[in-house]
Amino acid sequence: MMDKLQAVSNRLEAIVSQMEDPATYADPDLLRRLTREQKELEPVAEAYRAYRAAQARFDGAQELLSDPDLKEMAQEELRDAREEMERLQEEMKILLLPRDPNDGKNVVMEIRGGVGGEEAMLFAADLFRMYAMYVESRGWKLEVTSRSETELGGVKTIEFIVEGEGAWSRLKYESGAHRVQRVPVTESSGRIQTSAATVAVLPEAEEVDFQIDPGDLKIDTFRSSGAGGQHINKTESAIRITHLPTGVVVECQDERSQYKNKDRAMKILRSRLYEAELEKQNAAIAAQRRSQVGSGDRSERIRTYNFPQGRVTDHRLTGDVKNFAIDAVINGGLDPIIDALTTAGQAAKLAEAGEQ
Repeated sequence: MMDKLQAVSNRLEAIVSQMEDPATYADPDLLRRLTREQKELEPVAEAYRAYRAAQARFDGAQELLSDPDLKEMAQEELRDAREEMERLQEEMKILLLPRDPNDGKNVVMEIRGGVGGEEAMLFAADLFRMYAMYVESRGWKLEVTSRSETELGGVKTIEFIVEGEGAWSRLKYESGAHRVQRVPVTESSGRIQTSAATVAVLPEAEEVDFQIDPGDLKIDTFRSSGAGGQHINKTESAIRITHLPTGVVVECQDERSQYKNKDRAMKILRSRLYEAELEKQNAAIAAQRRSQVGSGDRSERIRTYNFPQGRVTDHRLTGDVKNFAIDAVINGGLDPIIDALTTAGQAAKLAEAGEQ
């Protein structure tokens, strides 16, 4: 492990040196790659520097043990330095685990009402509200690109982009089928109903990740419409882009500006095609992403929101850590669930690394 850490430290020094070269700034793609790599390596190098400092304290304290006047102080310093070294060793093991290359990216999310009729659409709207509140709590930015609503305020489907530091690393765990158990507002007899909605999460692909041939695109404009089909505006500002080789269709109609709608639609299209290309090129990576400490497949239930019992259960977790207070979660308090999923994922990777 120490050899790997030294290699990381050396690579970081090389990056810093390269970024001091004015020629680097003449190549935006190179600068972007180096900046991203520097950001990934700095936490590892920082932990390694702290470990070496603790080790130096430990070695220095050992030399003082032979001095009767300093022995007690030296023993205390040895104990503190040893604890610090052990803590940093565990931290560095996690930092050295293979990183998801998309962790620093923004995300494209889509929520669809599933089984359960109008109640499923209302639950989809609740999920969107939950994510919007979570995004706000993290200081990120959310932009809705398209939505289809019901007259009762439900959501048939809604697509949005989340921009912010670490968005993918946190929200990737949300991909899958979400189930709700509660008495619907549409239910007069007071019976508990089970409904579902699906959430899809994709990393936003940058132009350097995936290039699209403009000749492969068919771009149509149309008027935006809202719930019940009423027109939001009278200009053809909405955009529909069809990728002819694959048949993938993306619509964006949330902005009054045709230019903004086209820009956002292209972001979503690029992300969908990028994801499809990754799955085609490397089935192993795709399987790992879909697992996400369970499964990211939209057909598999990952979480149940049980309102009568006041709890949210994440089915990818086990024991006491799988249940969470529903009032906190539904109001955007997702961090405890995501932290537990992240910890479980790290534990699984550490166990796998130990077997190799």
